[in-house]
Amino acid sequence: MYKITVMGDRDSIYGFAAIGLDTYPIAITDDTSAAVRKLRELIESEYAVIYITEALAEKMEEEIDRYRDVRLPAIIPIPGVSGNTGMGMKMVKKSVEKAVGSDILFRD
Repeated sequence: MYKITVMGDRDSIYGFAAIGLDTYPIAITDDTSAAVRKLRELIESEYAVIYITEALAEKMEEEIDRYRDVRLPAIIPIPGVSGNTGMGMKMVKKSVEKAVGSDILFRD
């Protein structure tokens, strides 16, 4: 059976444990090697959905992009306690552009 997890800074994710999701607190620093290792471990596990805070996703954008074309797991950025950084919308825009061939949502 597939599972759902949440990665990010502790303050942003600790509430998800109350609804039964696995949580992995990761300190957001300039050195993302620990976060990348944890993400790879989660991808190799039985997780179907990995929620990741936008602040952490921005630091690991290149790594997350490597898994954009795989069916599972879905890596979904969510706002953290510091607010929305726009990373989630940026990833939606990339996905739509890839699927449709042009920017039909934002038309920047």
